[in-house]
Amino acid sequence: MKTLGPIEIEVIRNALTAAAAEMDVTIWRTSRSTIVRELLDYSTAVFDADGNNVAQSARIPQHLNSMGAALRTLLDEFVDPETWGPDDVIATNDPYCGAQHLNDVLVFKPVFHEGRRVGYVGALCHHIDMGGLAPGSYAATATEIFQEGLRIPPIKLIEGGTLNRAVWAMIGQNVRKPALMLGDLQSELASLEVGAAAIHRLAARYGADTLIEACRRILDMSEAAMRAAIRAMPDGTYAFEDFLDDDGISGEPVRLHAAVTIAGDEITVDLSGCADQQSGPVNCTPAMSHCAVYYAVIAATDGSVMANAGCYRPVRIVSRPGSVVNCRAPASVAHRVATTHRLANVLFGALHQALADRIPAAYYGGSYVATFQTVAEDESREVLVEIEIGGTGAHPRKDGVNAWSFGMHNNSNIPIEMIEATMPLSITRYGLLPDSGGAGQFRGGLGLVREWRVESRACVFTANMDRFRFPPYGLAGGKPGSLGRLTRVRDGVETPIAPKSDSVALRRGDIVRLETSGGGGFGHPAGRDPKAAERDRTLGYVTG
Repeated sequence: MKTLGPIEIEVIRNALTAAAAEMDVTIWRTSRSTIVRELLDYSTAVFDADGNNVAQSARIPQHLNSMGAALRTLLDEFVDPETWGPDDVIATNDPYCGAQHLNDVLVFKPVFHEGRRVGYVGALCHHIDMGGLAPGSYAATATEIFQEGLRIPPIKLIEGGTLNRAVWAMIGQNVRKPALMLGDLQSELASLEVGAAAIHRLAARYGADTLIEACRRILDMSEAAMRAAIRAMPDGTYAFEDFLDDDGISGEPVRLHAAVTIAGDEITVDLSGCADQQSGPVNCTPAMSHCAVYYAVIAATDGSVMANAGCYRPVRIVSRPGSVVNCRAPASVAHRVATTHRLANVLFGALHQALADRIPAAYYGGSYVATFQTVAEDESREVLVEIEIGGTGAHPRKDGVNAWSFGMHNNSNIPIEMIEATMPLSITRYGLLPDSGGAGQFRGGLGLVREWRVESRACVFTANMDRFRFPPYGLAGGKPGSLGRLTRVRDGVETPIAPKSDSVALRRGDIVRLETSGGGGFGHPAGRDPKAAERDRTLGYVTG
């Protein structure tokens, strides 16, 4: 084994990150659906020989902080690594087997060098449809996972280099847009080959022992950086709570509570005060809720921590089985991201008490998921899934960012031209929403408004949204951001649409208008610089 100095470690670390980035680009360039190719709802990562996340692409925190847990679950409970060969790919989308919700199909492939396993590569895409109650498989009123779509247990989709065509056909038969879904799945499989080739090149250059040792050292370095960052935080216990509007079924608020204890170089996050498991699809398995905790803790550090499994080691998480953040099967989980977004806000609220000069006010804190299935005269159907965003919370030293993908996701928008070229929908309005950012010494970022007009004879609309009752909080005297609003406009008459709705019937000419939340403000509004206030009025950010 070669001697590994700091330079060699850094070269290998960057090469592993580049491998994950190459996988990322492969999916982007070859995928079929707008939710993957344009909205960029996918992630890629590289894992060490034991299944620990060691490098990742710059994609979705909701995915990346859970992919390692998913692989570990497969290795510990479902797959014998000794029978997992170099030409085998295992796929699953089952949340109770380590995955997220059913739209997120995970694929993993081991990488060997001279007969020895040196790592794994993995990819995850949010697929446009996996069957179930609602087009897009994001049913707002599902009460059990069996209603949410096709569950794929951990299975060898490719074995010995040969595609399992029976499984492939079964998947295609159970989704609404098989060409798009299977096309995106092919992109995932292609990305694994690209990642595996990059790892092979590294192993050939440095040898298996050196590569494995480098991965161990990279994880240890990340752990050390995280412990140093935690040591710089003041010891103590800091608690905070926030609420989801409801679960889509009961109409009752859902409490999310965290007690964060900083002690020396470790953090304990106690989620025992969170509400019980819900009937509606806002539930999280531990893998889901833990990824929000890791995200918030990493975000609260000074930026020196490398995001991989090593930095998770000093973080201990406590949760109550049967709660909304530690649900039991067969709880529905399709909109689990509502809970993880809000949990990130709760953790920021707690950490602000320890790090008042670093933590911003609440961001919009939700994925505004809007799904349309259009029906043409010949009964042909198209599906569009959009995930809209809002404003970020104001920082202790600057305004929040307008309409910026933040927190648990890292999505782009789907270009208007792409939608109108492929769907019988028109975008009649898209822009920033004035007066939506919370007032403060520093203003919260603005939310946005987007309107879709139906151009087909019929359409079915599904909404999975939150922040319509409990606005994003301000800090240090700052005011909250705006609430969301969702309406149907028919013949000039506006009718509210419930933010968690399934199969809302629309007809030609109907407009769906979404207004998203702005971020909370920071500091008392009286302390705002008059020049900044005047600039807000000039730009139309504030109308009063």
